[in-house]
Amino acid sequence: MPPTPESQNKQSLPIAENVTRRAIVKGGFATLGASAFVAAVSPLRNATQYTSPAAFLQQHYTELSAEDKVDVIARLEAETKENYGADVQIADDRPIPGTKFVYAINLSVCNGNGKCVEACHRENNHDRSTNQSYIRVIEMPQGTMDLEQGSTTYSGTVPKDGKFYLPVQCQQCDAPPCVNACPVKATWKEEDGIVVVDYNWCIGCRYCEAACPYHARRFNWKKPEIPADEINPDQSYLSNRVRPVGVVEKCTFCLHRTRRGKLPACLEACPTGARVFGNILDKNSNIRWILENKRVYILKEELGTKPAFFYYFQ
Repeated sequence: MPPTPESQNKQSLPIAENVTRRAIVKGGFATLGASAFVAAVSPLRNATQYTSPAAFLQQHYTELSAEDKVDVIARLEAETKENYGADVQIADDRPIPGTKFVYAINLSVCNGNGKCVEACHRENNHDRSTNQSYIRVIEMPQGTMDLEQGSTTYSGTVPKDGKFYLPVQCQQCDAPPCVNACPVKATWKEEDGIVVVDYNWCIGCRYCEAACPYHARRFNWKKPEIPADEINPDQSYLSNRVRPVGVVEKCTFCLHRTRRGKLPACLEACPTGARVFGNILDKNSNIRWILENKRVYILKEELGTKPAFFYYFQ
């Protein structure tokens, strides 16, 4: 059964600490073996050559004052202009009170066309050379939900006989193992259910990536390559701004859109209407009706991650 709105609205927010990233890195040796910690943060050493001193020494997002955020965003906009030749506007979109975002996909309708993957790629300013996206569409044999039997490298005309298609992305868990795994509190769950990352605080250890049972996080191994005329200029600090090299990134339910009353880009791009998104706390919402009236499936429910992402058949 899907979780109740009351249980879904319980959030675990980070505890802000007056520490710098330098102090966190130093303290890492106290909790990990020296060799293990050095290996974990090795991407950070390479990333510093691409990171300005101001960005590297920046405080955690939750500790920034309103004035600090103005300065940080101005710096990020200027750096995007310098590095990519694009004028962008980066907002600080905050959760809408009384909102808990939930996603559902009608697997009877999804036909594996991949338009959601393409839309995510463009909307979220992913690296063009790797064709990155936060969404994987898995071609599955009918009669099983065992992901090991699926394939993400299918080709040809879809849908194929005897197959169904399972899009997988961040499940925005209510008990997210990725959050618990982060040694520096660079990722946390916000009041509207979205798990976010402070990309300027992430040290690139990839523990969160390893902890996610849905393989929903991506690591930036190199500086993203995006032509200036392809950059989406409508950005948000915790969402689709161009992420630096050496950090882990993830789906945010397009919070730069959804927190402004719009729909996720992947939903708008879906030509079959397979995707449903909304506020489960709204008793009149389509998503609430689906969870109350359809037989929904929770991916890897046995792990106890309590996703806010559901699947159902018509």
